Parts: sequence; structure tokens; C-alpha cells
Amino acid sequence: MREKIINFFSDIYKEMQKVTWQKQDELIESTKVVLVACLIFTVIVWVIDIIITEILKVIF
Repeated sequence: MREKIINFFSDIYKEMQKVTWQKQDELIESTKVVLVACLIFTVIVWVIDIIITEILKVIF
């Protein structure tokens, strides 16, 4: 059991050595893209919600 645990963490360490991490400026740009996409999506959902609400007010 102990050997399995040691092998598990050894494998984790080996895999983490293969990871290529983003540079800070790349990370900041990616974050900006995600935030803008979320903002656009939020506005679209908000507009659709207003339209559906008004349609339901007219129907009921």
C-alpha cells in the first residue's frame, strides 16, 4: 500500500514536469478574454429575459 502511494505521488511529480505554464502576460490576456465573453453572455441572457418577461406580461 505504501509503495502504491509513493508511486502515485512520483507519477504526479513526473507529469507536472511536462506541464507548460503560461507566462503572466498570456494569463492576463486570457483572463480579459474570459471576462469580456462572460459580460457579453450576461448581457445577451439579460436582454432575452426582458423580452420573455414582456411577452409573458402581454399573454397573461
